[in-house]
Amino acid sequence: MATRQMQNATQAAIYARVSSKEQEKEGFSIPAQQKLLRNYAMEQGFEVVREFVDIETAKRAGRTGFGEMVTFFKRNAGKCRVLLVEKTDRLYRNLKDYVTLDELDLDVHLVKENQVFSRESRSSEKFMHGIKVLMAKNYIDNLSEEARKGMLEKAEQGIWPSYAPLGYKNVEGEHGKKIIVPDPELAPLVKRLYALCSEGTHSIKELAKVLSGEGLHYRSGNGMATATVHKILRNRIYSGQFDWAGRVFDGTHEHLVTRDLWNQVQAVLDQRLATRCKKAHHEFLFSGLLNCGHCGCALVGEIKKGKYVYYHCTGFKGKCAEPYVRQEILEGEFSRLLRSLALDKDVVEWISEALKESHADKRRFHDEAISRLKGDHQRLQNRLETLYEDKLDGRIDVEFFDRKSRDWRAEQTRLLHSIEEHQNADQSYMDEGVRILELAQRAGDLFDKQPPFEKRRLLNCVLSTSSWKDGALAAQFRQPFDMLIDAKAAVLEKTASESVVEPRIEQLSNSATATKEGAIGQSSHRFENWLPGMDSNHDSRLQRPLSYH
Repeated sequence: MATRQMQNATQAAIYARVSSKEQEKEGFSIPAQQKLLRNYAMEQGFEVVREFVDIETAKRAGRTGFGEMVTFFKRNAGKCRVLLVEKTDRLYRNLKDYVTLDELDLDVHLVKENQVFSRESRSSEKFMHGIKVLMAKNYIDNLSEEARKGMLEKAEQGIWPSYAPLGYKNVEGEHGKKIIVPDPELAPLVKRLYALCSEGTHSIKELAKVLSGEGLHYRSGNGMATATVHKILRNRIYSGQFDWAGRVFDGTHEHLVTRDLWNQVQAVLDQRLATRCKKAHHEFLFSGLLNCGHCGCALVGEIKKGKYVYYHCTGFKGKCAEPYVRQEILEGEFSRLLRSLALDKDVVEWISEALKESHADKRRFHDEAISRLKGDHQRLQNRLETLYEDKLDGRIDVEFFDRKSRDWRAEQTRLLHSIEEHQNADQSYMDEGVRILELAQRAGDLFDKQPPFEKRRLLNCVLSTSSWKDGALAAQFRQPFDMLIDAKAAVLEKTASESVVEPRIEQLSNSATATKEGAIGQSSHRFENWLPGMDSNHDSRLQRPLSYH
């Protein structure tokens, strides 16, 4: 008897939804909705033939479970046309889904609202149901607007208002606000990514492969895609600032790289984009290193007669008058250029001694600056503590407290940035300067004896740009090698008295500590030991790594 009644019962489908996993944990659970709807179906004599579930927001059309439900009703139009749902905002909060269900000609039971509407419902009932849909849509739109306003307010306070980017993690800060702090596992790898990119010798694909091998990965554990690596390198949040709502804000979070290093990486990426050439099947020595002096396009290699390598302009901007040039000619010109770095032995000893003598003064200057900056930082901290006590005692209002504390914390962040710059500037300044002189002395010989890959690394280490025009090589040296060229010219012209040359030495000293161009302080990785296989007749001092870690 019961079986016969079930066979004659009207078929119905159930739909349950929560907006997120978090909402489900807070008590708005799927099982609770399903239990309510199953009991209602039993009381009304419905046979539940399908149940559909969504755990996602209803503000957009196209939810997974909702789409499956629509497909089900279309395929079973003659068998099942009853839908059971808890209430209006569980079913839809957008007009498109409302229209979609209306066209299916269903009987929709809103159990908690004790209402059933269908095509036969009175116009007033349909009108009221439509008003509920609009109110649900207005509710979610208002939530979104308030969320955006709250995020913008956090951004104006210097707090990153969203999910932490790779290298950071979200934690609860003062006053219960969510902030970001460096992820102890991934932050060092992000720093290394920036350091490697600043050298200008690695492609994005190579960086992704290297850092994935060292442990840089998505939070899911998957390896890094090249697009994600490029996005990390373009994201200014790692420098202490961040973009939000079309504006740039100074963040109160701890930066992973200095702004100078971030700017240097942007310059490397921009330069690579500007001179991008088609990928060749053969790895040519000067590809990507040399531009055409006529039009600025890249010079690319080409093999002729199966063994001779020639370089020519890509002609990307139109036909170019620069003729083909043999690789051997270019190698000879680069060798000659690198040999121009060499200084007389007595000049090298003189500059080395000057660097050593100036080290004590430099260190004293940085120590005094750090002490002064730390004092300023502590005074601001004392003010913040006094300000907080005034707020607790009611002597100032919350708005005044928020404004002043935000300003003073931003100033503290700036002071910490300055302290870090002074600390980095003092590290290994003298030894790095001496080793740069040693490298300059041997650059020409090393270039001639090394294989193509090592020659490329040496050129990237010493030169910033190079071009070929009308059979002549023109290049700009990176700092501080450009200072050595200036010092040599002064000596050769015999116009450099001690009062003239000493400022040059001072420039070299400053360059060897910290410069915006990232000479040594920012890019010490450029001076690592790239000289394998040197024989025993070479100076043993040059077999040591050219940087400290």
